[in-house]
Amino acid sequence: MASQIPPDKVNLRLILVSGKTKEFHFNPSDSVSVITQHIYDNWPEGVTYLLSCYWADEQYPPTNILRLIYQGRFLHGSVTLGGLQLPTGRTTVMHMVARETLPEPNSQSQMKKDKSGGQSNCCIVV
Repeated sequence: MASQIPPDKVNLRLILVSGKTKEFHFNPSDSVSVITQHIYDNWPEGVTYLLSCYWADEQYPPTNILRLIYQGRFLHGSVTLGGLQLPTGRTTVMHMVARETLPEPNSQSQMKKDKSGGQSNCCIVV
């Protein structure tokens, strides 16, 4: 981890649930799908251990199981590091987990409806 970070690359420090970490350099144009495939191909010990319960029957390709979490949000496969405006030449920390599906993002209207309960609880006494 004492290696120099190229000025045109984003250095990702990935943290597994176990607490193990690993660093990788990526281009800002790299998508989450490209990143998770690279991680799977280049971190066999950690990923194999992480995915052992899923991977035994080879039911899922790695990009469908590995999930990156940045600032508390699961990242979808098409998101790029540049789209997240991550600085090049510096280290960014993300968490990596094995999860089959991503939670659906809430729309603004659904969030407002959830906050208000979707109905009025007003009572008028005359």
